[in-house]
Amino acid sequence: MNLEPDDSSVQLAERLHATAALCEVVTTTPLSTSLHEVVLSGNATLLGGRAGSDVMIRFEDESGRPVRRRYSVRSVNPESDTFTLWLTVDHVGPGTTWVRSAKSGDVVDVIGPRGKITLDALADWHLFVGDVSGYAAFYRMAESIEVPGRAIFIVEIDAPDDALSASFDEGLDVTGIFIDREGRSTSDPAGLLKGLSAFALPSGLGHAYLFGEFHVMRVIQSALFDRGLAPEQISHKAFWRHGLSNADHGEPVKSED
Repeated sequence: MNLEPDDSSVQLAERLHATAALCEVVTTTPLSTSLHEVVLSGNATLLGGRAGSDVMIRFEDESGRPVRRRYSVRSVNPESDTFTLWLTVDHVGPGTTWVRSAKSGDVVDVIGPRGKITLDALADWHLFVGDVSGYAAFYRMAESIEVPGRAIFIVEIDAPDDALSASFDEGLDVTGIFIDREGRSTSDPAGLLKGLSAFALPSGLGHAYLFGEFHVMRVIQSALFDRGLAPEQISHKAFWRHGLSNADHGEPVKSED
């Protein structure tokens, strides 16, 4: 077995000022209809970065061509040298194919940490809006909020068991709003817009974090501008795009329709 990451990963990591490493699958666990948990071991603290970070994993597509996919880190356990990912499995792709067959002892090629969005330490409240692909980043970031503080989650789900919660420090004010997609297209922002309009934004300085489908996140960003948030109060990143596979580097195609 190769004990070193692929040369292309090493070279890419150097360009990104990140780390390339081989990690071993510890456990894989279905969490809900749309999500699967994978725990990986090896260089966990280094690869996992800080709250909001993601890692890039190298897979092969159906033709055997190497591609990469990016996944937010849900948590890091320095004592066991492990980190946890929550992967969506409600679509067909190299990541989904891998996670459905992954087993303890499997080895994967990982680059990390990646990502530029982190928690705004000056904000009085934090609004997390998106779909289930944003859970890992949302919950890890919220767990790093200093008490007292406030976290609001508005998440669109496809199945009742996708309404996953998390445990937070006592004293953190937490509001969770789960929106049933009700068969709407994944590029339809109506559900999240409805959830957002039904909620009065708190007073004080706030920051919004938008993670989800490309088109929907753009609409939600505009809606928050209309609600009075300034550009510097909104961090957004499209994790995927309706009807299109992510590019080989793991991010959705950014070109317009």
